[in-house]
Amino acid sequence: MEEMSAVATTIFDTNYELHQKHLKLKGLQPKTIDAYSRAVRRVGDYFAHQIDDLSEADLLDYFADLRETHSWSSLKLDLYGLKFYYEHVLKKPWVAPGLIKPPRSLRLPDIVTVEETERIFLATQVLSYRVFFFTLYSLGLRLGEGLRLTVADIDGARGRVHIRDAKGNKDRLVPLPTATYRLLRCFWQRHRNPVLLFPNRRGGLPGASSARTPLNRSGVQKALRAVVESCGLKKTFRRTVCVTPMPRT
Repeated sequence: MEEMSAVATTIFDTNYELHQKHLKLKGLQPKTIDAYSRAVRRVGDYFAHQIDDLSEADLLDYFADLRETHSWSSLKLDLYGLKFYYEHVLKKPWVAPGLIKPPRSLRLPDIVTVEETERIFLATQVLSYRVFFFTLYSLGLRLGEGLRLTVADIDGARGRVHIRDAKGNKDRLVPLPTATYRLLRCFWQRHRNPVLLFPNRRGGLPGASSARTPLNRSGVQKALRAVVESCGLKKTFRRTVCVTPMPRT
């Protein structure tokens, strides 16, 4: 029995590594790669690493149990991750089409008003976070899009910003307000990193000029939550917050 378990684990580990290679070569976003990888690990733990010949009944039991402890979004990600594994690693057809059908729901995002954003900016004491929040707001960017901004993405002459690897792995151009451009120039003159617009703060200002990674995502989110709480706002700030971009001046 232990020998069979060891063989199953070896096969699983080999196919998991192959799964990682396919994920990277398909150009998926890092967050998607993490989610699909987690899906395969989780189903592997559930079936003692024997996941290459799952039946529809097996999958029904697995997702029914998963639904008891996880959200619909987790179920969908696990479904997509496992289907990717079957298609690209095992070269097998998916055996359970139509197995999961989450209920439709309409979730309206919290809207941040101009007055509330001004309160947030004024309450943010750390300069890098204050400039970052202002940039997200004025350009209408998602958190990840702002973190990925580089110096080369800012086109002051044409008054636009190149947003790379946005939703759907697509690039887009957005207008660059004059106020935002001036603020970013002043901010860059403080850290002078040749590549990153928002370098990480681990080395302080002296280390920012040579930093190779942007601001920490969780650090930014934690700072924003703290500022929102200090302002007494009751909004729910999820991964993205719906805002009204500032007019171009």
